[in-house]
Amino acid sequence: MAAPTRRAWLGLLRAARSYHAPPPRRRPGGVYRPDPDDPLAPAWQLEPAYEAKLYGRHGSASGVDPARLWPSPEKLQELQAEEREWFPGLREMEAALDEKEQEEERQRVEREKLIAANMAKMPQMIEDWRREKAARKEKEREDKARRQRLLAEAQERFGHKVDHRSAKFQELVQEMEKKQRKELKLKKKQLKEEAKKKAAAAAADPEPVPVSAGAAEPA
Repeated sequence: MAAPTRRAWLGLLRAARSYHAPPPRRRPGGVYRPDPDDPLAPAWQLEPAYEAKLYGRHGSASGVDPARLWPSPEKLQELQAEEREWFPGLREMEAALDEKEQEEERQRVEREKLIAANMAKMPQMIEDWRREKAARKEKEREDKARRQRLLAEAQERFGHKVDHRSAKFQELVQEMEKKQRKELKLKKKQLKEEAKKKAAAAAADPEPVPVSAGAAEPA
């Protein structure tokens, strides 16, 4: 089937514009009004919207009191609140746009301040990272030297090479750590005793108080 041409489309548009729907036919018995007491009456025909439809179609002939079609004060307030929410006025829209622009500007300023603060901290952060990296490498070197020293001591004790993952090597490590802790404890004790001796000697032999040059000599 061939597609309609442009001339055919124009003809259809002109026909649609010239079409006027005929007025609704009136029922012979007058306007139909549902009986509220009839249990078979559809629920939607008992609502105010149906009465408004009847009044809009038939006018005063519908028998509908137009005063009843006006919303109640509660319904009017609800409609006004809904209109303010979904269709705000020009001033409200301008205020909302101003508030949005101010919030975006505030966020931009805060973001720039954060970037500037981080950039100012960058040299110190790099220096700290380098210091931590150097300390980590130094610790690795110390651990490696300690492991080599322990391996040499284990080879000297057992007469052969020992794997650092073996139980013998782990026992040696625990023994060496225990020995180091004991030596450190003994050293602290010696330093404490020496400090006590120095304090006792200073209390037993106080330094003489120098006599000032301007003090009077005894008679």
